[in-house]
Amino acid sequence: MAHVLPMTKRVEVVAHLVEGAGIRPTSRLTEVCKPAILALLLRVGEGCERLHNRLVRDVDCRAVQVDEIWSYVQKKQARVQPGDSPEVGEAYVFVGMASASKLVISYRVGKRDEENTRAFIADLRARLVTVPQLYSDGWQPYIAAVGDSFAGSVDYAQVVKNYSRKARRDDDHRYEPPRDPFITRTPVYGVPDVKRASTSHVERQNLTIRMHIRRFTRLCNGFSKRLPHHKAAVALHMAFYNFCRPHEALRVTPAMEAGLTDHVWSIEELVALALSEAPAEPPKPKALKLPEPPAGAPTAPARALPNGRGFLRLVGSAPAAPVAPTEPEPPPAPKPRRGQLSLFGDLDD
Repeated sequence: MAHVLPMTKRVEVVAHLVEGAGIRPTSRLTEVCKPAILALLLRVGEGCERLHNRLVRDVDCRAVQVDEIWSYVQKKQARVQPGDSPEVGEAYVFVGMASASKLVISYRVGKRDEENTRAFIADLRARLVTVPQLYSDGWQPYIAAVGDSFAGSVDYAQVVKNYSRKARRDDDHRYEPPRDPFITRTPVYGVPDVKRASTSHVERQNLTIRMHIRRFTRLCNGFSKRLPHHKAAVALHMAFYNFCRPHEALRVTPAMEAGLTDHVWSIEELVALALSEAPAEPPKPKALKLPEPPAGAPTAPARALPNGRGFLRLVGSAPAAPVAPTEPEPPPAPKPRRGQLSLFGDLDD
């Protein structure tokens, strides 16, 4: 009969993994063998992916940021041989995050190519119910993927950071202001708020991923050796981040801020639900609604286009209602001219 870890030991193992410990340190700290830890990680990670699929739906948020974070499985892409498995090499993580609630709405592990980009954007679209302000970096496949998945119901802009490849400035020009802008914001679809276009929140989330998943730490031997365990580690982190870890800026978890749950989950609750979660169908895209205007602001006129092709919206302030022309007023009557005062009387007298 196979030995089964008690729940307290499972929680202890998962608690170390989600805080950035590797497999070997977790084994030393918990006195659980590495094969048992890897098997538990795979089961819990796959369950967390099913949990995310069921719970993170119908997200009502306005600003969404997307980005990719680099990692690899077994070896770096430059060392991949023609006969190696397609699972070997770079394994990017696409992340879609709500700016206000800090909720990770969608994620996907795979190569940084057009196929995975389209699948990631399609999953992100299926989990939203409001026309978003979508911001991304300059990755070119995003343009076609966003256009196909959102079909006009999106305000999308790309944020590109222009890093200079020139050598260091000489001493005479070191402190002069930069001549070219460092960040370029380009509207692509709809009417995005270009002044607020940013990817700072999702880039900060990339740092959180690197700090909490040992497999993403650079210049170490803790990288993933198999893709299924790599995906399981990512899914476990996303569930822990959304439901168990209170965000320092919010004082609640992102899932609580987004209205998906009403309490902070314990790791024991997460493990129990993940191990018992059944597979479910991915969400189907729903018709997106226009966001509610701020309190006190007038509602801009809008009309839904047929066949779900987006909305016909009025951009800017509404024009004034036409006014019937009026007759011009007549000019004022001339004032009577004053006569000159005669001081010496008539000269003929």
